[in-house]
Amino acid sequence: MSAQDIVPDTQHRGLVARLPQLPRDLAQLARFDRPIGWWLLFWPCAWGVWLAGGGAQWPLVAWLLVGSIAMRGAGCVYNDIVDADLDRKVARTASRPVASGRVSGKLAWIWLLALCAVGLVVLLQLRWEAQLVALASIALVAAYPSMKRITWWPQAWLGMVFTWGLPVGWAALRWDNWDVLAAMYAGAVCWVIGYDTIYALQDREDDALVGIRSSALRMGARVKAGVGIFYTLSVASWALAFWLYRADWIALLALVPAALHLLWQVSTLDPQDPDNPLARFRSNRMAGALVAAACFVVGNA
Repeated sequence: MSAQDIVPDTQHRGLVARLPQLPRDLAQLARFDRPIGWWLLFWPCAWGVWLAGGGAQWPLVAWLLVGSIAMRGAGCVYNDIVDADLDRKVARTASRPVASGRVSGKLAWIWLLALCAVGLVVLLQLRWEAQLVALASIALVAAYPSMKRITWWPQAWLGMVFTWGLPVGWAALRWDNWDVLAAMYAGAVCWVIGYDTIYALQDREDDALVGIRSSALRMGARVKAGVGIFYTLSVASWALAFWLYRADWIALLALVPAALHLLWQVSTLDPQDPDNPLARFRSNRMAGALVAAACFVVGNA
């Protein structure tokens, strides 16, 4: 495989491309050049806020967006520190700043603490119940990098981590209706398993060689059907949450656009096309926005 054939781990575009080398490396380390990650972290936060029924809550939503960008960056830095040895063995990740040696381990830890400081500022804007819920995620986040070494389903653990903003957003406004929150959270976890399995299709060959486990490898030739099952479970769980919140068939119609989008992803997914899975994965920014709109309608209509 030539250097031209390797899919880059990051895309140098916009402001990040114009930065000097070290700031650019730090920006890439936090994945600032890949906004899809913080969108996927942010949307469940918005789901929790808007389904809770307190209206638009734009200041709170804005703070949660800032927190999503900072904490997604911190999570990526931590993951790259822990996975540096593995990243060096995978073509797509070998050029990452820590794995390649462009950023030292010490500087990476300093950058991690700086991003966590931003997260702390956001945390202090929330009421104490939401602060406790947010802090409860620390153990889940810390354990995630090891999951790909001990289970074929690290995507399930990622689902619990990456959708934790949902209970945080909910707890920021209310402290009841846990059945609604539980159903919504279960659907969010299934959604992440589905889209991160699509993302993992890019690395199946390299992951198999270096011993990294993933749901994409576990599903094998049945990966398309597997993603479809998890997306179906996600929509069913969200529908249950809406029904528990408001037993009205009309409210369920709000989920139709998101369900159709996920159906499009599965029906057009081509695991053999190098570009197709990445495009389908990135389209989940729209899926998250559609579910957010549904939550706003059901929670505030």
